[in-house]
Amino acid sequence: MLFQWGMRRQKKQMNDGVQQEGADHSGEAADVPQEPMSAELAVNIDIIRRATGESDDVVIRRFSLGQEKQMKAAVVFVDGLVDEKNVYEFLLTPLLTASFPIALEEKERLQWIEQKLAAVGGVKHVADWKLLFCELFSGATVMMIDGTSFAICASTKGGQYRSIEEPQTQIAVRGPRDGFTESLRTNTAMIRRRIKNPNLWLETMQIGTVTQTDVAIMYVKGIANDEIIEEVKKRLRRIDIDGVLESGYIEQLIEDQTFTPFPTTYHTERPDIVAANLLEGRVAIFVEGTPFVLVAPALFIQFFQAVEDYYARFDIATALRFLRVLIFFISLVAPAAYIAGTMFHQEMIPTPLVIAIAAQREAVPFPAFVEALIMEVTFEILREAGIRLPRAVGQAVSIVGALVIGQTAVEAGLVSSAMVIVVSITAIASFATPSFAIAISARLIRFALMFLAAMFGFYGIMMGLLVMTIHLCSLRSFGVPYMSPLAPFMPSNMGDTLFRLPTWMFRERPHLISQKNIVRQSGDQKPQQPTPSRQGKGDES
Repeated sequence: MLFQWGMRRQKKQMNDGVQQEGADHSGEAADVPQEPMSAELAVNIDIIRRATGESDDVVIRRFSLGQEKQMKAAVVFVDGLVDEKNVYEFLLTPLLTASFPIALEEKERLQWIEQKLAAVGGVKHVADWKLLFCELFSGATVMMIDGTSFAICASTKGGQYRSIEEPQTQIAVRGPRDGFTESLRTNTAMIRRRIKNPNLWLETMQIGTVTQTDVAIMYVKGIANDEIIEEVKKRLRRIDIDGVLESGYIEQLIEDQTFTPFPTTYHTERPDIVAANLLEGRVAIFVEGTPFVLVAPALFIQFFQAVEDYYARFDIATALRFLRVLIFFISLVAPAAYIAGTMFHQEMIPTPLVIAIAAQREAVPFPAFVEALIMEVTFEILREAGIRLPRAVGQAVSIVGALVIGQTAVEAGLVSSAMVIVVSITAIASFATPSFAIAISARLIRFALMFLAAMFGFYGIMMGLLVMTIHLCSLRSFGVPYMSPLAPFMPSNMGDTLFRLPTWMFRERPHLISQKNIVRQSGDQKPQQPTPSRQGKGDES
């Protein structure tokens, strides 16, 4: 009986804990009232102090309105989130020097203050405590007047932000040098500078019950597909999470397929890539606090395209794209092909090469699969260590470690020289992949193909590639087939896939992404040589 009573008591405590956790998930402070604001200034200031725990960075400045100094007022802002120069010069100074009419009604006072705050943008009324704190911690300055049950929020966002620098992950030889920063408005402004069109629409929402992170979606109205836009909005509104600290949180919550190694949402820190995708009809998702912008929908072939492809000649861009696809294939199957060739299919290798490999492997005590697994895991450890170490020593440790470990392993007889060559070529191929997200996918699938090659040889590799292809064809990105325009095959959209046609031949946008205004340019953009008459006149002159 005592045991059963103890179990019931423990179960009740666990249920109470779950209920309490659900209550805390709402993100509401216990001291923040749910009713509207009070008309007494002292009561409102006390609520703000208790709700913020009297934090030192929450500045409360009391003063009297006008030269007569008869009406009490206060401004509240968070130090570090506002531009203090705008607060003091364009907000406090006009109020302290103006003659405030005391006999005005409550609504007339707000109108009068809005006229005096003409130098500050984004002025609006707030009567709800939740909205007030959201504006306060977003960089706004809140002003309250005694006898008025409303507050005024003025946009005074400022503080320290990282300056615009060259992107670190998508470096281009030719192209713009600016990259996104952690400031949402700075990022959207860089897109506005490139697309000066009123149809470039921007919608902002707050996601995260605790963090209240600003998330904005941007698209070109009339070019983007309305169904895709609504699907993006629907998935964003469905998110119910306590905090969003990076765009990766959003990416994992809005993707079509979770259990897949392939990314179904494209992310970039280059404004020119985002602008180009917007002109094709895609939707961009900006998240406050991160320089990586999400682009949806994403296609598989998109991860093999570099920004330089559109700034260089079409023949050079086409050759580089075929090279990237070959690089991706090498990073997938190189170790698996070595395992299959040395363990099952020696007859497919030229005889002199088989003899050389057999001579190298004579002193190696492990089979080819274990040998490849040791080298691949060792290299992954070195790569991860090079990323996590400080930049000054990270590259030196990864390069020196790879050279020393590879040479020492060969001399010790743990691995063969051919295996070191194969692993090195695979590592270089993974580094040459333009998208880091698709390179990570190749690293994961590589180990699966190695296991299949160790069990079934080349038949296992082909079986694994066939399953991977079927899986890719089944994926969707916001309803758009992931392998389009290859599967389903769309000849009209094949001009910008594995090969790139000249720019003057891009007459239409991708059909599955943009279904309204699909005309990109007129049909007479082909460069033409001067006529003989004009050429003759030029020679005479």
